[in-house]
Amino acid sequence: MASTTNRRRFLALGVGAALAGCLGSDPPVADDDTASTEPTDSTAGDYSGPFELPVPEDELRRGASKDAIPAITAPVFADNWTGFDEVDATLDDGDEVVGVELGGVARAYPLAILNWHEIVNDDFDGRPVVVTYCPLCGSAVVADRLAGGEPTYFGVSGLLWMSDLVMYDDRTNSLWSQVLATAIRGELTGETLSLLPSTISTWGEWRAANPETEVLVPPPVSGTIRGRQTRRYDVNPYTSYQQSSAIGIGFNDAADDRLHPKTSVVGVAADGVARAYPLGAVESAGVVNDTVGDLPVVVAASAEGSLVAYVRRVDGETVEFDRDGSALVAAGSRWNLLTGRALDGPHEGAVLTRANDRSPMFWFAWADFNPETEIYGGENATGEEE
Repeated sequence: MASTTNRRRFLALGVGAALAGCLGSDPPVADDDTASTEPTDSTAGDYSGPFELPVPEDELRRGASKDAIPAITAPVFADNWTGFDEVDATLDDGDEVVGVELGGVARAYPLAILNWHEIVNDDFDGRPVVVTYCPLCGSAVVADRLAGGEPTYFGVSGLLWMSDLVMYDDRTNSLWSQVLATAIRGELTGETLSLLPSTISTWGEWRAANPETEVLVPPPVSGTIRGRQTRRYDVNPYTSYQQSSAIGIGFNDAADDRLHPKTSVVGVAADGVARAYPLGAVESAGVVNDTVGDLPVVVAASAEGSLVAYVRRVDGETVEFDRDGSALVAAGSRWNLLTGRALDGPHEGAVLTRANDRSPMFWFAWADFNPETEIYGGENATGEEE
């Protein structure tokens, strides 16, 4: 079991029904048929968690120089990567992407790009959005791209905190924790970003669920903070790291060894309770109907290992979900597992509220930010409930 001497003061990544499912002008939310479809800023504001800010400078680790990992600042999207002579890489159905749907626009951000650039400064029909991915933690966080209430660009500081990406904003140079989506040092210390839902899936799965999706095209087609710099997008520089038990860079705390540190988990926290759902346990169960605190949740995994967690309420009623092949079934409707959208029946077009406001991530990262977390299936994560 991990030492929690220093970590008990860190934020538990709590999320209730109101914090997820910020879906812009998407269809009504399934658990509230009177819910507004206007964007909300329910996760923006001042940090109120239990750890001290600013983070002491000696807790930061220098992994690279500022902007050595060049954030993308001029993204270009297309139906696929074919037809671009400048792109010396292919995008296959099995390649992983961060998927975002906002205001009826679906976009995919391949990890083949994010492994090398980590941050994409984007715009959805005039709404500034930042898409981030930390390869060391396996975590994707998507948020409104505002700092101090004003649009800004985010870049890679080259620093790490708790093995996680530390970003900076170009308005104030404040430092931001990616997983916390919170400024941890600088002028904006304590400010939090308004989070938006995202999914990590394969390109083939995402495209099947969102046929009109666009996909990010790598540099030199897209531009970075350092111009049109390119990388070897056909090579994953983190393959060995992802397969090992090594944790981050300069990690100086005992790891929670209840699971292998690189186990993929989706975490849900509500009402003071945090629970991690390991991929293997969820796959064994087929579909998990559970309650975290007072929040009823359903957790499932696609055939290709994409983990999702939704609030299992439909029209204000808590329901039990079943599985019908690749779809979830409840309340007389079949629901797309990846998007949470009802495919047919009385709720066709409604969208389930997400129970998690951050993507699945490596176990060590979830446990470090949630040191009191429970594990669905117990420490062996066999798929049997605790």
